[in-house]
Amino acid sequence: MRTYGVVGYAAGDGSRRGRGRWLVRAEPQVMVRLKRVLPRAGQDRAGYLVLADTPELAVDLGWVMARWPLRFEAVRGERGVSAAEAESRMREQAARHRAAGQAAERILAGRPLTLALGEPARQPRPYQQAAADLAVTVRGLLVGDEVGLGKSFVGALVLGAAGGLPGVVVCDTHLPPQWTRELALAWPHLAVHTVTGTRPYDPAEKLRGRQPDVLVVPYPRLAGWADFLVGWAATVVFDEMQELRHGTSTAKGLAAARLADACTYRVGLTASPVYNYGTEMWNLVDILRPDALGSLEEFRREWGDGGLKGMVRDPKALGAYLRAESVLLARTRRDVGREVPEPVLVEQPTEADPAVLAAAESDAAQLARFLLDRANSWAQRGQAARDLDWRLRQATGIAKAPFVAAFVRMLLETEQRVIVFGWHRAVYDLLAEALAEYRPVLYTGSEDERGKERAKQAFAAGHARVLLMSLRSGKGVDGLQDMCSVAVFAELDWSPETHRQAVGRLWRDGQQATVVAYFCLAGDGSDPVLAQYLDIKRMQAEPMVRPDTAGLRPAPPSAERVRALAEQVLRRRAGNSGLGGAA
Repeated sequence: MRTYGVVGYAAGDGSRRGRGRWLVRAEPQVMVRLKRVLPRAGQDRAGYLVLADTPELAVDLGWVMARWPLRFEAVRGERGVSAAEAESRMREQAARHRAAGQAAERILAGRPLTLALGEPARQPRPYQQAAADLAVTVRGLLVGDEVGLGKSFVGALVLGAAGGLPGVVVCDTHLPPQWTRELALAWPHLAVHTVTGTRPYDPAEKLRGRQPDVLVVPYPRLAGWADFLVGWAATVVFDEMQELRHGTSTAKGLAAARLADACTYRVGLTASPVYNYGTEMWNLVDILRPDALGSLEEFRREWGDGGLKGMVRDPKALGAYLRAESVLLARTRRDVGREVPEPVLVEQPTEADPAVLAAAESDAAQLARFLLDRANSWAQRGQAARDLDWRLRQATGIAKAPFVAAFVRMLLETEQRVIVFGWHRAVYDLLAEALAEYRPVLYTGSEDERGKERAKQAFAAGHARVLLMSLRSGKGVDGLQDMCSVAVFAELDWSPETHRQAVGRLWRDGQQATVVAYFCLAGDGSDPVLAQYLDIKRMQAEPMVRPDTAGLRPAPPSAERVRALAEQVLRRRAGNSGLGGAA
């Protein structure tokens, strides 16, 4: 039989960045076709197409070889293997891929696995059981279900799989008490301990001599505990996994990857896997399933748009691929039969004190000119961009604060409680003073874990009728849906995913009323630019979460959005000058 080229396999060194590679070289006309059907392939200096060794790719190569037969060839050096070993490797990987796909189909069709610890104390919903079974089967799964569908309980269930203990739950600093309660609902007999500090110690000392079954580790402490956890844990659950969206470029991301590599089961939980760029999805998947999307270079070739920012060319197609490969499980309320009325998002026009904005505009104008001057260095313009963004957004929040407070007071005439989202400390202080009669409590980055929990309990008990919550401090918080259904955004974030997460604190199982979120937008300051990029009206027209697009729609690039702020500041200053104002 005629062959069109050769294929070989180099085993690599077994490290995270040194995984095995397939090497393919064929006749010129076939190479052209192969590059089209295998877009992730790169080409080395010897003319070979180079592809990462993954089960899915083994299936693709088998399909290619059915169309253009290739001859297995031994690879010299680079830990190359014989032709027979390469053929065996391809068959094993392809069989593994097919078996995983068949198992996933059976699970999603409603055939659950048997958990080693028996039935959990709280009966899971069928869709939660299916997610846990799938995670156990594929060993690495990103659960991207819509906010409020009980992803945390899915993570708890995985700990009950055969060989699932001991386990580690990695979460935001404000969530350990919530995770302790969640684990007690599923497996009340397990010993659970939340680590304190960044230096490891013997957890048994905190549990009266009993070794822990589960350690809860806040993200800021993960890097310090990594050496202890690697080799100790069998399962890791990354809650609000978007915290790792920068991948191994950060200390906590590198620690997460090391821990995941050493665990049998790896689960990521997040309704917002991507805040900005598609590369963030690769970073998450690379921690959970290092072989699923190949190398970063391959991901950019296959899915990227050719730009430097790591944008995804077709987010919908990427989402469909990840679900088809059982890498991502992302379901809406409709998918699982847990529908509640969609939240109502209201664009609320709000006044802003012109004197406050005018006072900020002088310095802002200087920063804007500096930012837009290409003669200044990249580093200098970057610092100017950060300063401009911070100053103008804070000034806008301060200028709106009295009017936002008046709007909240109006809502409290008919509502028992209201959550107000903000960002800057100065804005919280103004709102707290203006709403003092309602005994507001704070849930922001300034409070420690105990302070946040006390604020939540005071709000739940009705001692406080206003909860001032940071836009990014409340990720993953559960229970607020039992207390409140109205949110007010006093300040805005650049990422629509932040707003979705915030609304999701109320829009979840247990909510008895229609959630209403008011976005207070001023006509001046930073709000017009943020509103343009966030496109709140479009957010209102779309369901809050779609499994094929949620979390894959990017926020604007930072340089572009801050440049728009700078241009607006200068236009406003020029307009004021034309009316006789100071230049």
